[in-house]
Amino acid sequence: MALIRVDADQCKKDGICIETCPLAILEFKTKDALPTMIRGGEILCIHCGHCVAVCPHHAMNHAAMQSGDCPPIRKELSISSEQAEQFLRSRRSIRVYKKTTVDRNLLTRLIHTARHAPSGHNTQPVEWIVIYDRDQVRDLIKLVIDWMRQMVKENSPMAQMFHMARLIQSYEAGSDRIFRGAPHLIIAHCPQALRTSQSSTILALSYLELMAPALGLGTCWAGYFMAASNLYPPLIHALKLPQGHAVFGAMMVGYPKYRYHRLPLRKQPAIEWRTGRT
Repeated sequence: MALIRVDADQCKKDGICIETCPLAILEFKTKDALPTMIRGGEILCIHCGHCVAVCPHHAMNHAAMQSGDCPPIRKELSISSEQAEQFLRSRRSIRVYKKTTVDRNLLTRLIHTARHAPSGHNTQPVEWIVIYDRDQVRDLIKLVIDWMRQMVKENSPMAQMFHMARLIQSYEAGSDRIFRGAPHLIIAHCPQALRTSQSSTILALSYLELMAPALGLGTCWAGYFMAASNLYPPLIHALKLPQGHAVFGAMMVGYPKYRYHRLPLRKQPAIEWRTGRT
């Protein structure tokens, strides 16, 4: 089966698919021909689906995705610029959670949304671990604290920078400042040697945290865990990642105990406009 199939009855030969192909592997071989792949295009194609998604006539089909299998963009669900701005500005890192367990279907929906984030060269490298059980979450907290104790004992600059002694003291007093009482943890891991792993993970988790409020959920980046997960052998062993993989991001997830009522202020952006030649 050909990688690209064009419906001759639907195609208007407008060249939109050719203009938008990221790898420039589509062409008109003759004036009246249908769009076709250039020689070697099958090897270069990254299976991004741009050609299928952009065609207004539903004429493009890819072996990895048929036009009819791709959901249409529903105009009635579009949001205004004001709604988009408030939505993005109202994102908060949640550090106080209810004890309520989140249904697995909601967490699955978060991850399914996150998988649509951009990834370099459409590598889509992110894989997921959901620490769903509270006892397992507590086990990970203990390992992070053990790592911090080691860092403090070694008088590590990192221990001083992140005030680890204070975090240990809080933990010993019964306060969880590692996962902030979140009932669940979502871990994103990728091949360590892949150049797109870090950026792909950050983008995917950003999608995940932006989707969360729409489902009534809150999130927070698990920074202490992320640092320990690639530095502390007992924690690395406990995670049992695939060979060659590393943690590139992790997110606490749960129901927020409180809601926010204002948009906090931020620094003015530093913008340098460069126009013309000097």
